[in-house]
Amino acid sequence: MTPAVEQAVREVEATFLPSPIVIEDDGSGGARIIVESAVLCGLYKQSDSWIGGHVMAQTPYSDVYPLFVRGDLQRADGRALGDGMAPGHMFMNRPAIQVSRRSNGRDPTIEMPVLKFLKVLEWLRTRY
Repeated sequence: MTPAVEQAVREVEATFLPSPIVIEDDGSGGARIIVESAVLCGLYKQSDSWIGGHVMAQTPYSDVYPLFVRGDLQRADGRALGDGMAPGHMFMNRPAIQVSRRSNGRDPTIEMPVLKFLKVLEWLRTRY
């Protein structure tokens, strides 16, 4: 992993303590990361989800896109998950729902990977 990716991994670990973090070196200077437990809200049948993404070797200049959450995530009201969420994916050998939230115009000096994880979680919690 590049020094910037190692720093990004440390920031994710520190932010999501005490949740376990799974880290997989991608062999190209980046890493795939899964935060095992992130609290959701009453919008979903599940109270929490893992969330994961690929932190590329070009960090901080690359966006973490897309992110993924548990593959069985369902809305509590039975409606479809809606725009920006695509079921039927795999991430790190886990069934996953892809969450598409690109950060257009992002400033690489401010938006580190941990902020992207937090922004996507906030979007999931407040979208409806």
